[in-house]
Amino acid sequence: MEGGDEELLRLPEKLEERLLRFQRDGVRFALSRAGRCLIADEMGLGKTVQAISVAYLYRDEWPLLIVVPSSLKYPWIEELERWVPELRPDDINLVESKADIMGISQSKVTVLGYGLLTNDARSLVEALKTRHFGVVIVDESHYLKSRNAARTKILVPLIQSAKRAILLTGTPALGRPEELFMQVDALYPRRFGTWSEYAKKYCNAHYRFFGRRRQWDCRGASHLDELHQRLSEIMIRRLKAEVLTQLPAKIRQRIPFDLPKEAAREASSSLEKWESLMRSVGSGESVNENPFTEVMGLITQMYKQTAIAKAGAVKDYIKMMLETEQLKFLVFAHHLSMLQACTEAVIEAKAGYIRIDGSVPSAERIQLVRRFQNDPETRVAILSIQAAGQGLTLTAASHVVFAELYWNPGHVKQAEDRAHRIGQTSSVHVHYLIAKGTFDMVMWAMLNRKETAWTPIDSITGDAEDVFFSHFEKDKQHDIRDFFSPASDKKRKRTDDSSITSSPQTPSRDQQGTDESPCSRSPDLGNQEEDFCPQVKRLKQATPLSRCGGKSSPMMPLGAPRRLSAGLQTPRHRQKWSCPVCTFSNSGLLLRCGMCETPRAQRARSPPASPSPSASPPVSSPCISLSDSEEIDSTPKTPQTLKKDEEKTPGPYREPPGTPSNANDSRESEPGDVSLPGYDGLKFCASKNTDRIYIYSKDGISLNCNFVPLDIRLQNWDDLPPEFSRTENRRHLVRFVREWSFLTAMKQRMVRKSGRVFQSPMLLVDELTHAQRRHSSTKRYLSKQEVAQTSLSAAQRQGGTVRSISKDNSSSFKRSIMKPPSQADKESEADTGYLQALDSGGTPLCLSCQKPSAEHSGWAGGFCSASCMEELQLRSSRGYARSRVLETEQGVCQSCGLNARQLYLRVRDAPHTHRKEILDNTWLAQLPLKQLNEMIRHPVEGHFWQVDHIKPVYSGGGQCLLDNLQTLCAVCHRTRTAEQAKDRSQVKKGEAASKLSSDITRFFMKKSD
Repeated sequence: MEGGDEELLRLPEKLEERLLRFQRDGVRFALSRAGRCLIADEMGLGKTVQAISVAYLYRDEWPLLIVVPSSLKYPWIEELERWVPELRPDDINLVESKADIMGISQSKVTVLGYGLLTNDARSLVEALKTRHFGVVIVDESHYLKSRNAARTKILVPLIQSAKRAILLTGTPALGRPEELFMQVDALYPRRFGTWSEYAKKYCNAHYRFFGRRRQWDCRGASHLDELHQRLSEIMIRRLKAEVLTQLPAKIRQRIPFDLPKEAAREASSSLEKWESLMRSVGSGESVNENPFTEVMGLITQMYKQTAIAKAGAVKDYIKMMLETEQLKFLVFAHHLSMLQACTEAVIEAKAGYIRIDGSVPSAERIQLVRRFQNDPETRVAILSIQAAGQGLTLTAASHVVFAELYWNPGHVKQAEDRAHRIGQTSSVHVHYLIAKGTFDMVMWAMLNRKETAWTPIDSITGDAEDVFFSHFEKDKQHDIRDFFSPASDKKRKRTDDSSITSSPQTPSRDQQGTDESPCSRSPDLGNQEEDFCPQVKRLKQATPLSRCGGKSSPMMPLGAPRRLSAGLQTPRHRQKWSCPVCTFSNSGLLLRCGMCETPRAQRARSPPASPSPSASPPVSSPCISLSDSEEIDSTPKTPQTLKKDEEKTPGPYREPPGTPSNANDSRESEPGDVSLPGYDGLKFCASKNTDRIYIYSKDGISLNCNFVPLDIRLQNWDDLPPEFSRTENRRHLVRFVREWSFLTAMKQRMVRKSGRVFQSPMLLVDELTHAQRRHSSTKRYLSKQEVAQTSLSAAQRQGGTVRSISKDNSSSFKRSIMKPPSQADKESEADTGYLQALDSGGTPLCLSCQKPSAEHSGWAGGFCSASCMEELQLRSSRGYARSRVLETEQGVCQSCGLNARQLYLRVRDAPHTHRKEILDNTWLAQLPLKQLNEMIRHPVEGHFWQVDHIKPVYSGGGQCLLDNLQTLCAVCHRTRTAEQAKDRSQVKKGEAASKLSSDITRFFMKKSD
């Protein structure tokens, strides 16, 4: 295929218009290399959209495999759905675990995280090889730098066997040419010779003595001009300075500071020990047989020691930056101790923040990024260099602060470019905080040496002053203490450091003008035993509503009340509806009668005119920002407040049936619009992995377009085709979004996972609920013994046998031994896996529904479909069910609306002296004193929220799916548990009384003679 403008015209219209000039050049370069190349543009230049464009032009050769870091799985799917709208929801398969292999053989696009490519993922690797991918995209391909890593050994053969392969990296060598070999060898095997030949020629390979130990050293660089020339044939690299001349400059500044005497003495001692050890190693006088291990151990110790020593100064620096109003910035760190110190600094300054480290799930990271980008109250992003240093766009920040250094210049540069990328409108200031006399000095020198050792491609055209870590002149260097001393003519907004901890009663500027009772002050750490004394333990009165229509911002100042009052509390589970058949009074959350299984009345399916608390959380008010509208309202509302909110709601949510003006914006329908097609009805299909909704005609024919419901609520129609400028077409989308918004998060998830094309989401929810297998159990979870008994019964009916199957692939293969039912019954108690039935022909039966299972090996071979696998895990694992509920409802209480998980994270990250103040201003303040004080001492997530059964377990709601589970905060869960205990006691008393009483019909029976 020849690359040219005529080829680019084959791209989807929106995608073709989106490509910048240099991105078009990148696509043409890939086409001229027959779809096998390395795109190594600098971070922030849009490599993703270039790769999608190239892959789309080769779509006839799909299936497509996309391998990305785990944190980037959902952003990649979002970009695919946005730019290639002709893909259907079922066409994209996200591999979520090593056993999740069922969708690989059926989908057009498979998205896979590097973390799943391990030695024990044999069934996954086999499924990938069997699929024979025609096009492969590998994002952040420098993950393949190690020749001996398991992911490299698994992935390189897949790249080599594909006809087209696009590798993407912003740091192609990460400091050394040796780390490029596996990438170029994957694209063009043996083009650069064997590894040994490549190392000798381009890596200055030689033997090096480390003490008395001889090592093959390939960390150097040689023949760079020749290497650059050869690489230019398969790799294209552009810099921001070359192609984005309008992008504001990046200004780096090294900020040194002194440590306190005690910390400086300890750091200096470790540094001297390290220098002495290095001298002895260099002279060959080391007494240790393995000095390399000793050196690395000491380096790790100094690295961690430096983080602890400089934490106090870093906290002060962050507080100083927060004094500048409206300033948004990123803070990068490596150690958890430093991340915690940065978090405490922001909490003490009462500023909004997000935090992304290795413990934050991929799906949640997208929401946090959106909040930072769109919420003006969220001013700081505290980020792990490794977990959040790549793939995220945080252009709302104008400053980047490195609280710690990292030994890899590529990772540091990646982290910088989270803010310095396409979309940035301000100059990006990068501050490196360097502690004098510590390991920071060694790290800084090492970073400069590694960066200048070999800068790929840049060294040909780059200016000498563009070296990554440029040193400023001495008179431009600043001591960090200078920033803490106010100028003679300037008054400090913040008191001196001692006032932060010693005077907790002093209100900050965020608290001025608000009424607070004395009990909300920060206690001293030494008085924790007196926390929440009975004299001050009471529920606060309702405070005035916030300026944004009563919605409490998810990142409001930490000292501000949550505005949750008992007077406004209207729990959903107290709403009742009577069954039209048996008149049984049911919970408002149930769609079917708990007594006779009769469906709820048909009128409940249509969107109510006046939303009730049993519906999903109310829509946001007009003044709420983009990120706010994505959060579930944390303020409980009565029907009266809901009605007021509805009256304030803009656009589509106030649209009278015959009023077209609310269905469009500035692109209002004109007489010329009649030439565009009109639809008398539309159908929809929800994406399984993102918020997007695909549009179909009423006959079920795809219109090759999709939208995000939030865009419709915000009157953003730009991503939709021109025909949706017509009023009647827009009205269909407005009606859908209104109905979709009334569904709870759990019901929306049910619709997404179904993959069905539908017209009404509420009708589909009813249909899916009715189609589920009837299941009633008074046991909370399904045990392995129950599964084993079911399998034994099925095997006896089929005249077959059973085998043992485990989630652990290795044990699964070893235990797949045919055993007669009698023998298996004896061994089932001691077996750690599950017993699976096989019919008389040896075909495995599904562990969940006992139908013939799919032809897969390992754990996936135990089920006939992914839905059955999900069902068994939900019914048998408390941890799995809790994780899925958290993923769906984000820890927001479905009764009162409190974001209990966000509150937990705040309390966990806050200093002990601030935890009481945070809790005292929330709905949870009415919990018992013992529980509150435990939340202060050792906060765990279970103290703040629980997963609750809508239909109680004692009523047959055990071993259920997600539709019978909900999130409740600790207060609402405690209240509901007490109510259920009371109801259960009354039922028992009634049963006992009925045994002692006689049936009245006895008195009407004729006595026999």
